Amino acid sequence: MNIESLYRIAALVTLSALMGACSSMEWSASRIDSESDEALVVFQEQINGAEVFLNQAAGFLVFPRALRAGFGIGAETGEGALRVGGKTVDYMRITSGSIGLQAGAQARSIVIAFMTQSALEQFRNSNGWRVGIDGSVALIDIGAGKTIDSQNVRDPVVGFIFGSAGLMANLTLEGTRFTRINRE
Repeated sequence: MNIESLYRIAALVTLSALMGACSSMEWSASRIDSESDEALVVFQEQINGAEVFLNQAAGFLVFPRALRAGFGIGAETGEGALRVGGKTVDYMRITSGSIGLQAGAQARSIVIAFMTQSALEQFRNSNGWRVGIDGSVALIDIGAGKTIDSQNVRDPVVGFIFGSAGLMANLTLEGTRFTRINRE
């Protein structure tokens, strides 16, 4: 067996493990809402101004736990809620795949805010919104203890990645797809 075959086998094992973990991650609507509430508390504790920022957004997505793993070939998935006016209006799944230099696994929380009504409507009217194709997400790297204000948030769609745990550092959402899911 050559090194290329071993590499492919390792990539398939990694992806199979992630998909297995993610299939057991299918949550009920009430669990998504409860986990999203907890993630938002952490977000607001870590970032000054987060509550005011979220109140100014036309709507926002919150993914309390997105799982990412890769070994040459990577994948990410998770379930979350789209909130408008403080209420969940849709349940969503985040998915992405990647090929390249990567190894490891991590869990992370993601908040994506639609700062304009038109950005929110474009997202809601899409069938599987993709970052980089249907719209772009400006990732804000503020760090714990910093403040969100009009100087560091100017884009119509803004994303925050926080609470990362694991061995894979990646601050990108490029190629990520968001699709509606039915949950009760």
